[in-house]
Amino acid sequence: MTVGILALQGDFREHLQVLQRLQAPARLVRLPQHLEEVDRLILPGGESTTIGKLMVAYDLLEPIRRRAGHDLAVWGTCAGAILMARQITAGEARGQPLLGMMDIAVQRNGFGSQVNSFEASLSLPVLGEPRFRGVFIRAPVIESVGAGVDVLGSLPETGTIVAARQGRLLAATFHPELASDDRFHRFFLEL
Repeated sequence: MTVGILALQGDFREHLQVLQRLQAPARLVRLPQHLEEVDRLILPGGESTTIGKLMVAYDLLEPIRRRAGHDLAVWGTCAGAILMARQITAGEARGQPLLGMMDIAVQRNGFGSQVNSFEASLSLPVLGEPRFRGVFIRAPVIESVGAGVDVLGSLPETGTIVAARQGRLLAATFHPELASDDRFHRFFLEL
């Protein structure tokens, strides 16, 4: 099993460091031929419009769509969750390429701008105890999920969905790679 990390923009290096600590075979994905060498793919946080446009420029959008959920498990964190969504519900979505492979609707910057970034203690039953420290940086909000999507976690105060799963597709609106806790990465490796 080899984990690919989309390395066009964003915090792909932080995901790579976690995978290296876990001794999981990993490689950076920048071109379609790199995608052919992986069984799993992480779409990192960053700027979703930029990542989406670079995926189009490097001809990665369609190859990812074809394999996603079949022979390729995919995990999107923050901007990656936006890219996986079928729909952006509010805000500026013009020019935003989407993979559209997960039956979720998201709102970009759902908690506000950079100054509204925060951390929260999350109960994610699939990870067990203790609670997981979620780092939210200009994070999206998962506003709704389709019938085939399982909600994995939400903010305790508001019920806002922060993690979801649809088969071998996984989305988190926060940055697990910035926490010192590798349980979410291990969960993805076991999908």
